[in-house]
Amino acid sequence: MPHAAWAELEAAARRDADARIQDQFTADPDRLARLTLDVAGLHIDLSKQSWTYAGLKAALDLARACGVEGRRAALFNGEAVNLTEGRAVLHPALRAPDGADFRALEEPVSAEVEAVRAEMKAYAEALRSGNETGASGRPFKTVLHIGIGGSDLGPRLIWDALRPLDPAIDLRFVANIDPRDMAEALIGLDPETTLVIVVSKSFTTQETLLNAQAAKAWLAAALPAEGMAKHFIGVTAAPEKAAAFGCGRTFAFRDWVGGRYSLWSAVSLSCVIGLGWDAFQGFLDGAAALDRHFLEAPLERNAPVMLALAEIYNVDGLHRPARTIAPYAHDLRRLPAFLQQLEMESNGKQVRRDGAPVGRQTCPVIFGEAGANAQHAFFQQLHQGPQVVPVEFIIVSRTCEETPSTYLWSNALAQAQALMQGKTETQARAELIASGASEDEADRLAPHKAFPGNRPSTAILMERLTPQTLGALIALYEHKTFVEGVLWDINSFDQWGVELGKVLAKALLKDAAAGAPSADLDPSTADLLRRLTA
Repeated sequence: MPHAAWAELEAAARRDADARIQDQFTADPDRLARLTLDVAGLHIDLSKQSWTYAGLKAALDLARACGVEGRRAALFNGEAVNLTEGRAVLHPALRAPDGADFRALEEPVSAEVEAVRAEMKAYAEALRSGNETGASGRPFKTVLHIGIGGSDLGPRLIWDALRPLDPAIDLRFVANIDPRDMAEALIGLDPETTLVIVVSKSFTTQETLLNAQAAKAWLAAALPAEGMAKHFIGVTAAPEKAAAFGCGRTFAFRDWVGGRYSLWSAVSLSCVIGLGWDAFQGFLDGAAALDRHFLEAPLERNAPVMLALAEIYNVDGLHRPARTIAPYAHDLRRLPAFLQQLEMESNGKQVRRDGAPVGRQTCPVIFGEAGANAQHAFFQQLHQGPQVVPVEFIIVSRTCEETPSTYLWSNALAQAQALMQGKTETQARAELIASGASEDEADRLAPHKAFPGNRPSTAILMERLTPQTLGALIALYEHKTFVEGVLWDINSFDQWGVELGKVLAKALLKDAAAGAPSADLDPSTADLLRRLTA
């Protein structure tokens, strides 16, 4: 670990702790130019972050000391950066232009990627044109997408962000094993015109298979057995298991594609069908443009690096263990949930790559909601609560062709401004007096109307939410997450913390089937199980 660089960052943060963000624009006249970037259709403004120029320099020195550039090269070169599983991590290969030469542990993979893309395109076009039909010969009108985690959150985000207002082929998503989720998804659907896409790398994911069985039973009640396979598609790395389940066709993805990084692959086949290939290709192109920027831009002008450093500065320098995402665009309402998995599953770790304790905070708790709804939910605490929670504003200039978004984005700008500026008790008192309050009333109310301010935010702007800008935005966060993992010296590509709960759930299912808890259960779990099985 580069202890000296970490010590300098922490010292710089201590010095910056009382510095007012607003004052830094005067102290450093180049601050706005230094801390704004234009990349792949995104404008990124980090000038309202808490660092001074000295703090920024310390953060950049840390990035260099941690070897960000070398680890970046290892990722793109297909080395085993997922060291606990011995795997390459090559989601950039999935969006690279044709003719690329990506290799996973020295095995060429780009030709395979291109072949799967061509297969996805051909199948989607056949289905959208009506040439690919169901068992009764009728064209498909709905796709039911069944997955969980990365097999659900990514495609769901793409569809919500880019779906036409009145799609020719609609998409429904099921992830929750609560039967209510499936029941709601099936409302109004016709089995003869419904395609089911089951997404599971192993094709053993318990939650996904339970939902797939429910969909299969629903189809079987209305369709002839010999035609069922036309209504089932598997997206998996285990095609033989998908075929045994009853999938008439499978689309592949490999073990060098992590679940939360998989939306660039056949995992998003449902979106390709719903949106058309051109839209999905634009999505890939936007991400590829961000990849090139990440590879080529110097650290101080590199958007993923700078976003990561701002977070490191807040989390480890200023001890702010949470961050909120506020997309001011209805179509991006799923972005906070997607980023929760991307960042918290990737970097919610407590040991370094060598197994030793990290010894510092890693990934913050991420939460969020679409603006302006968020303003009327948790922004009160952001402005006046004792905790400082950095905010990420994602702002779209025009969200709808018919209606200008001025009121929406003006609220976003105003919130960021208010977080930075605040309002002193003296200012609040003067406003009360000016509005006609008495001296005593002004004294009483002024503390309640004061805002501390000096609360950091980042703004990410785009003119419109297009396939290209969406692809760039997601790739930006992917690379930011990777850089943070490099700085914390953790493996951002495994998720062992998910596994124990799965193992214990299987044991509890056996107890539930037996009608009584096993002897080794703790008293609380045993009592809860008895109550639920009574």
